[in-house]
Amino acid sequence: MSSLDDLDRRLLSLLRANSRESVVNLARRLGVTRATVDSRLKRLVESGVIVGFSVRVHDPAETSVVRAIMLIAVEGRNTRDVIRSLRGVPQIATLHTTNGRWDLVADISCDSLASFDETLSIIRGIDGIRDSETSILLSSATI
Repeated sequence: MSSLDDLDRRLLSLLRANSRESVVNLARRLGVTRATVDSRLKRLVESGVIVGFSVRVHDPAETSVVRAIMLIAVEGRNTRDVIRSLRGVPQIATLHTTNGRWDLVADISCDSLASFDETLSIIRGIDGIRDSETSILLSSATI
């Protein structure tokens, strides 16, 4: 399907928020008939716009008191060594390589501000890390 209309986009938005929403509730919220929602869903699946429906499970990191994203710049060609060291930091939930000014992005999850402060000190003390910038995540926005 090359183009989505407003109804398709609103339907996809509702499904992103809750892929288990009933067709009846979707139709009511969209102000259309159940048959319309059924046909739209069928078309979106058949055309490959919707590739599946999923269940989101509880992420233990969501209950952490402090979550943050840390952008990390690495000196020279030390990226592999730095990654190896960062893998030993249990508060790093995920680690990604990236391009641009920053070389790595770390998703940090701590149970307290004191633990967060200690984690930042540990990470910043790793040989090969030239610079970093950290942003605490305040809330999660749903799309």
